[in-house]
Amino acid sequence: MALTPSTMVALGTSAPDFSLPNTEGKAVRLSDFSDAPALLVIFLCNHCPYVKHVATGLAGMVREYQAKGVAVVGINSNDVENYPADSPEKMREEKARVGYTFDYLYDASQDVARAYDAACTPDFFLFDKKQRLVYRGQMDGSRPGSSEPVTGRELRRAMDAVLAGKPVPTEQIPSMGCNIKWK
Repeated sequence: MALTPSTMVALGTSAPDFSLPNTEGKAVRLSDFSDAPALLVIFLCNHCPYVKHVATGLAGMVREYQAKGVAVVGINSNDVENYPADSPEKMREEKARVGYTFDYLYDASQDVARAYDAACTPDFFLFDKKQRLVYRGQMDGSRPGSSEPVTGRELRRAMDAVLAGKPVPTEQIPSMGCNIKWK
C-alpha cells in the first residue's frame, strides 16, 4: 500500500466536464450541478484502507452538507480488471453498505481522473457556485492507525466558507491515500 498525496491542482481551476454512469447505470454530468452553491467531487474506491477509514464519517458529513445545498459526487477510476473489489457491482454494494447519499460514478476510461489530476483515494475537490476550484486537500488529519478521530475538520471549514460566501483559506494540506489504480 503506497501512500500517495493529492496533486494540489491550482486553485481557481474550472471543474473539468464529465458524463459518467452511476451505480444504477444513469449518466450523471457536471452540468447536473450547475445550480449548486458548491460541488464536492470525491475520488474514492471500495478497497482502499484510507477510504474505509473515513467512509462512515464521510457519509455522515456529506448528508449534513447536502441538506445545506452542497452537491456531492463520488468517482471511482480504479482499474477493475486488476482490482475487482472496485467493480460497478461492488460499488453498488458499497454505496448501500456505507450509506452514501451521493451518486457514485464509474470512470472506466480513467479520463475523468486524468482531467481532474486526481492521484489518490480519497481525493477531494471542492468547487464554488461558478464551478471554480476553491479547495483540494485532506478531509482531516485522521489516518488508519492514528489516534486522531475522523471529523472532516478541513473539508468542513472549506464548505462552510463557500456556503457563507467567504474565501476559503489557500493554505491547504494534501489528501493522502492509496494511488489511483491506473490501467
